[in-house]
Amino acid sequence: MLSDIEIAQNTQMKPVIEIAELLGILPDELELYGKYKAKLAQSLYSRMEGKPDGHLVLVTAVNPTPAGEGKTTTTVGLGQAMQKIGKKAVIALREPSLGPVFGMKGGAAGGGYAQVLPMEDINLHFTGDMHAVTAANNLLCALLDNHIHQGNTLGIDPRSIFVKRCVDMNDRSLRNILIGLGGKINGVPREDGFMITVASEVMAILCLASDIQDLKERLSRIIVARTFDGRIVTAKELKAEGAMAALLKDAINPNLVQTLEGTPALMHGGPFANIAHGCNSVRATKIALKLADYCITEAGFGSDLGAEKFFNIKCRYAELKPSAAVLVATVRALKYNGGASCAKSEISNEDIEALKSGIENLGAHIDNIRQFGVPVIVAINRFYTDTDAELRFIEEYCKEKKADFALSEVFAKGGDGGVHLARKLVSICEKSSSFVNLYDMSASIKNKIETVAKKVYGAGSVVYTNKAQKALREAVELGGDKMPVCIAKTQYSLSDDPKLLGRPENFEITVKDIKVAAGAGFNIVFTGDIMTMPGLPKIPSAEKIEIDESGKISGLF
Repeated sequence: MLSDIEIAQNTQMKPVIEIAELLGILPDELELYGKYKAKLAQSLYSRMEGKPDGHLVLVTAVNPTPAGEGKTTTTVGLGQAMQKIGKKAVIALREPSLGPVFGMKGGAAGGGYAQVLPMEDINLHFTGDMHAVTAANNLLCALLDNHIHQGNTLGIDPRSIFVKRCVDMNDRSLRNILIGLGGKINGVPREDGFMITVASEVMAILCLASDIQDLKERLSRIIVARTFDGRIVTAKELKAEGAMAALLKDAINPNLVQTLEGTPALMHGGPFANIAHGCNSVRATKIALKLADYCITEAGFGSDLGAEKFFNIKCRYAELKPSAAVLVATVRALKYNGGASCAKSEISNEDIEALKSGIENLGAHIDNIRQFGVPVIVAINRFYTDTDAELRFIEEYCKEKKADFALSEVFAKGGDGGVHLARKLVSICEKSSSFVNLYDMSASIKNKIETVAKKVYGAGSVVYTNKAQKALREAVELGGDKMPVCIAKTQYSLSDDPKLLGRPENFEITVKDIKVAAGAGFNIVFTGDIMTMPGLPKIPSAEKIEIDESGKISGLF
């Protein structure tokens, strides 16, 4: 089989104007970025305002192996399959971050014959949204340090600064740094650090903002520091929100592209799910619901991370009501959760015993989604190494759980490999969903954390470090008790310990810190050892990427 990039480069794309026509989008409602990419103009939102919404479908997954389980591939293939059976569907995805692209996981535009195009552009600079977020975030940091340097009339304590600079790259050396060195003209020396762009609050704000005015208001609420007497300082006091919003004026508009089979796709925003809320933008999802009968979107990693935050944060703020959820499961992920090595040479071997040990991880995720009142269908994402016996075992388990399921072969067959899944999904969407949030906004922060930890993760108790206890009191003072929680946790386990696989029960979750993201509108709750600036692996994907004299890129996957 050809590599992902070879498949993409051998596909004849349609002009994006033709893709827009499929959705009834007028030429004047597009801002073109070349022939195959475009942003959707605000005028489209105004014209579609009174149109009824289509069905919202979330694609989520079991706890993954380090290589991922094909959630984006399934989302793309399902969108193509919906088109095959005559349904009008739009895919709504996050944009890839350069960190994973050049790190371990590779690109995030799908794979095989279920990809979004132009694959190289999407995985690299795309339309510049990531750079705009980076610039807006770093402008705020520059204004803050300049204020301190120019006399510090607000009395900002350099030891109590909360915002960090960011860059869209995995670079562990930037986690903790010193700035302002080299004498008086170079600013005030202090400790600082970088986070990856997709972990920044500015990215979360971009993805939750409804329009430019809402964007400005959210940016103005970002908590940047404390003064020497303990008072909170916001971006508004630095007069930063106007210039930050100006940098984001194009980035706030969703990007229209296409799949290998010409299905429309909106790619916009990209917060990580283990250290942020893991969903594409509200603006992209809401316009997709107006443009098609089915909007198929995804949330990062497993249902314990992306789906929980999609339901409790994004759907709450955007007033969205999901019709169904597709739960991606793979033989290899369930074997990994059963104790099998994730080494390719070992996890590819038939291992029914490991599958038996790990299958309860699938059960946990089925139960998680059902708690929200959303119908669920299991998409068994087939890999060529899967044996018939292993696939049958998963199917029998789904029957025991009374869960709908379908084999997905979209990686190898494109839309044709997802037709059975698509037909079952349509049938499920025609039934009524009784979507509910898992906790009430009036509950305390502790209660919200415990609800997620016990009901979603399966924890027995939640403990707080001294630092977290202090942060909790400060969060309540800052109004955090009126916001949802966004728990930063490992993606590899239902617990906060990446080595605790399968379906652990009655374990202890440790909260290490809490940060109020006042602009985004949620409390970031840190558990385990979560890095907001990832590092590169021993052999980064970047080592395989090349470009020839004609400008043709190879090695992306």
